Amino acid sequence: MERVYKRPESVLVLIYAQNQVLLLQRRDDPLFWQSVTGSMLPAETEPRVSAIRELLEETGLTMAQGQMHDCEYSAWFDIYPHWLFRYAPGTTRNLEHIFCFEMATPAAITLSDEHLDYCWITKDKAVQKVISDTNRDAILRFVPSSPLP
Repeated sequence: MERVYKRPESVLVLIYAQNQVLLLQRRDDPLFWQSVTGSMLPAETEPRVSAIRELLEETGLTMAQGQMHDCEYSAWFDIYPHWLFRYAPGTTRNLEHIFCFEMATPAAITLSDEHLDYCWITKDKAVQKVISDTNRDAILRFVPSSPLP
């Protein structure tokens, strides 16, 4: 049987509500906190389709619970060395498409087996907690800042 490698194209979905950002703790690396993310499947031609699928798979959230916005921004990143085995030999970079999912209020999350825990925290704390530079940059760029009191 031929090995199926991950596609080096993915989505990042920033979820926020009432000045809170949702972060997920990875099961395979408990120090790694991130937004919803995942590779596009071979049959998926539109990143938005992948973003909606990943939102549901990783959080249990549906489109009825918020609004998905295409940030119309993509960024390349170097794949972490310990995850290169998931990709075809010679693949070292991944193209990530950024989306935001805006909710009226933070909600309880149904975690996939990919994650251990989740938290809703302020934008400033989320920027400090995420490990990935592209995730940090996306939060800074696309999550609205808290309104002044």
